[in-house]
Amino acid sequence: MNLIPEPWWLPALLAGALLFDAVASVRPPAFIRDCLDGVRFPRDWWWTLIVIKTLAVGGLVVGMWVPGVGLAANVGVVVYFLCACIAHIRSRFLRQAFWINCLGMLAIALVSLTGAFLL
Repeated sequence: MNLIPEPWWLPALLAGALLFDAVASVRPPAFIRDCLDGVRFPRDWWWTLIVIKTLAVGGLVVGMWVPGVGLAANVGVVVYFLCACIAHIRSRFLRQAFWINCLGMLAIALVSLTGAFLL
């Protein structure tokens, strides 16, 4: 197991995708609004997702130089998207947003975790 990512660009790719997601969530486009409404996530709490994603980006970036931080951040991102998948399944909101956005981000997070830290 690596405590510093190797290759570094896998968590960097994940950080870029999360940063884009966090910035887009500030004024969420229709597909993000539909997704959050579809899983019945309260609008008053939407801001927390931006904070979580931004902190994950920070952890992934800092983790390129500080041992263990990137690993912890990457694991946190995997858990975050596993929880999102569970929310989609429980609410039976299995539209395109689930298959592309939720499972897509989970796949990127898993590839980063296994490719940069576990192999």
